Amino acid sequence: MSRRRSGISLDPALEDQLTLSTFKGKFDLSDFVGIVSEKSIQQAKEDTGPFDPKPFIHTFEAVVDQLIAVRKDVQAKTEQMEKSVRIAEREYSKKMNDLNRGFESVGSNFSGMEGRMNEVSSTAIRIGEQLESVHIERQRAQAACDIIDFYNQFSKGDTSRVDTLRKEGKQGRRQVAILLRRLSTVAKEVDLENADKTRENIEKYCEKFEREMLNLFDRSYRKSDPKMMNHCAQTLLEFNGGNSCVQVYVNQHDFFINNVRDPTKSEDPLLWRVVPDPNSMAPKTEAGLTSLFKEIRLTVETEAQIVKAVFPNPPVVIQVFLQRVFAQSIQQHMEALVHKGTAISDLAYLRVLQLVHSQASSLVEDLKAYELPSMAPRTTLEMNEFRTSSSGSGHTAMSTMLETAMEELFVPYTEGQRYLERESRSLTTLYATLLADFTRYHARSQKGKASIFDRVVNQLSTAAENQLRAAAATQADDGATSRSAQAAGLLMKFGGLGAEKDKEEPLREEDGFLHLEVAEKMLKWHAEAIGRCVELSSTNDVPKHTFSLLRVLSEALVTTYVEAAIETAQVKIESADPKVEPSLQALSVLKTVDLICHLWQQYVNTALLPLASSSVTVRREMVVFNNQSIARLEGGTNILLQRLVDKISAWLSTQLAKQKRTEFKPRDDDLAFFGKANTDPCIASSQYLEKVRDAARASLTGKNREVFLTEVGVSFHSLLLEHFRKFPVNGMGALMLAKDITTYQDTIATFGIPSLFERFEFIRQLGQVWLVNPDVLRSILTEGYLGRIDSTLLKPYLALRSDWGKFEKGFNVDDPEETGSGSTDATTSGAGGLRGKIGRLSVGNMMRDLENLRSEGLNRLGENMTTLQIGVPALPTNFSMMGRFG
Repeated sequence: MSRRRSGISLDPALEDQLTLSTFKGKFDLSDFVGIVSEKSIQQAKEDTGPFDPKPFIHTFEAVVDQLIAVRKDVQAKTEQMEKSVRIAEREYSKKMNDLNRGFESVGSNFSGMEGRMNEVSSTAIRIGEQLESVHIERQRAQAACDIIDFYNQFSKGDTSRVDTLRKEGKQGRRQVAILLRRLSTVAKEVDLENADKTRENIEKYCEKFEREMLNLFDRSYRKSDPKMMNHCAQTLLEFNGGNSCVQVYVNQHDFFINNVRDPTKSEDPLLWRVVPDPNSMAPKTEAGLTSLFKEIRLTVETEAQIVKAVFPNPPVVIQVFLQRVFAQSIQQHMEALVHKGTAISDLAYLRVLQLVHSQASSLVEDLKAYELPSMAPRTTLEMNEFRTSSSGSGHTAMSTMLETAMEELFVPYTEGQRYLERESRSLTTLYATLLADFTRYHARSQKGKASIFDRVVNQLSTAAENQLRAAAATQADDGATSRSAQAAGLLMKFGGLGAEKDKEEPLREEDGFLHLEVAEKMLKWHAEAIGRCVELSSTNDVPKHTFSLLRVLSEALVTTYVEAAIETAQVKIESADPKVEPSLQALSVLKTVDLICHLWQQYVNTALLPLASSSVTVRREMVVFNNQSIARLEGGTNILLQRLVDKISAWLSTQLAKQKRTEFKPRDDDLAFFGKANTDPCIASSQYLEKVRDAARASLTGKNREVFLTEVGVSFHSLLLEHFRKFPVNGMGALMLAKDITTYQDTIATFGIPSLFERFEFIRQLGQVWLVNPDVLRSILTEGYLGRIDSTLLKPYLALRSDWGKFEKGFNVDDPEETGSGSTDATTSGAGGLRGKIGRLSVGNMMRDLENLRSEGLNRLGENMTTLQIGVPALPTNFSMMGRFG
């Protein structure tokens, strides 16, 4: 094999492909095989003989030998490189070990040096503390020597040394201030023979020194010399805390001297036109107050820079300045505004108070931005001495001072029950004015009947008289009475309290109607009062104040407005002439009552109850009170609907009573009878039922309308059963009766109540007993609804047939032989024949069921009135509007 291979020579081009570089990078085996066999393939194509594989074999054997040689070279190089890498790794590891040992040595040396440095630092700190202590003791000893020396000089009346020191300039004056402060302290403690005289000399000199410094500060202030002002302030601070200097600066400030305001010159006429009008939005600004606050902001911005540059204790100075601003400028302007608001009305007073509070709150928030840094600390000895001498003159944070100053502004108007009483009185007056005509109308409608108006007038008359006197006492300069006076006058009018009773304006029917817009207006006014309550009352008082204002709203909206309309509607129904068709206006009253009730519910849930969340007790009381208010409305509505249903039934009974005795038994020659489509009672009853249906559809919705119309239909069904037992019927009259029954059934069908369909289908089937021939009468009585009634109880209706006497003796519905073979099986199951049928009812039982339904129907109506809700969230306790109608 080796001999064969040795005789083979490769093409030089092919030998170039068998080098190591061919296999570096991207290598494709298919291309390589193609290159190796390319020449052999060409030779095989040129040879026309059979295919000879030997050239291919020889070529590939030679290539393989060459590749083996290349592989050996590669392996040899690889082994050499691996040996070199192992040698390099050993050298690298050795170097790394040497470096690690070097780093460990450096770290150890550094730790040792750090320890030695810490020891030196500790020693230096101890030495420094000892030196500082010695220095302080030395200063104290030196100060003590100086104080003793100066004290002796003052005891002799000699002040030449102090005077000399005082004349040495700024530093001398500062040293004198410190010295005098220390001498004053020592003089109070020394108890020697001449101590009193020495103390007196020291005090006189202190007063003299303080006057000189204040005069120097005043001259520097007038010359606008901040550097000298700062020196005087610093010196006086060292002397006695600097309070006298601060007072001089504040008292002589141009803002308080040259800026005396006259409230009448900055009067805002638009404000005073709008503020007493409850239908206008509460004003948010007042021209004079806005101008004042703007000037305060600009002044404080400027003074903050001056104070910071002049005084060593700027927070104290700016606080004293702002306290003076609140106590003088703001308070005077506020008192003028509130006094004028009081002269107009309670609402004007409250709106002005809220306006001032709102703008003052904004001012306080803006002024908090001028919080200045405290004074810089001085030397330890002087700081300790000053802290001891001025321990009682510390200052609070500027934000706390501003909040306190603002609270003090409003304390005279909000402390105790002053604010709540004024707010309640304002709402009462506004509601009395708004409902004056409404209340007079309903009071007259219920004249002679004890009602809620007696209570309302008794409760409000005293308040009205007091309000009228107060309004007259504070009457405006132009002679026009205030709105509160007008409200009080109106209240006294309809309560019969005033002298103008005979001059009242005539009332209209519209004055007594309920309007949703009026309720919305009352809630809007109340919401404004609640907003003021939240803003002007403390956080702890908000829940109970909200509850108090809820009572005022309930008294006006629920008692005076809604309950009054319900009670008047009841009185109108009771006093209505039975000969006149009953009015269905009560249903429209109920519709408005329902809307107002749900508006009330939504307002209480969304606006009032959340304000009482901080007090569980008050919130629970509010929920109970609200449910009681709703329950009162439910009770009045129950009675109103019950009486309305009774009136409707009585009127339908009256119409049916107009049926003539022989109207269903006409003579054969009665031509007028044949021209009628229905009898007059039928037409009148059907027309009235249609009015009831239309009124119910217009005023009631959903299940409420269904149950109400069901009650009306059941009552009418009972009336018809009793009505048809009174009139004889012949053949022609039976046709008219059938047409009347069809009309009744069609009218009731428009109610859209499935339960009434069955009842009036029974009436229709009952009408057939007068219409059919005697030979098919038995089958009529044994089928449908009539088959469930005892035949003996149907006989009073059968006896009204004009031909009943001809077949009465031989007619027996329950006789199997008479009934026919088709009904034998059905009648032999019991001794009573049809009486034994399951579900058999008697007319008496049915009437009792109807009466039970009549007494319980309105209860069901109330239980289903929850469908009147219009997406209003329910109160925490379960209840429904118009919960029971029984």
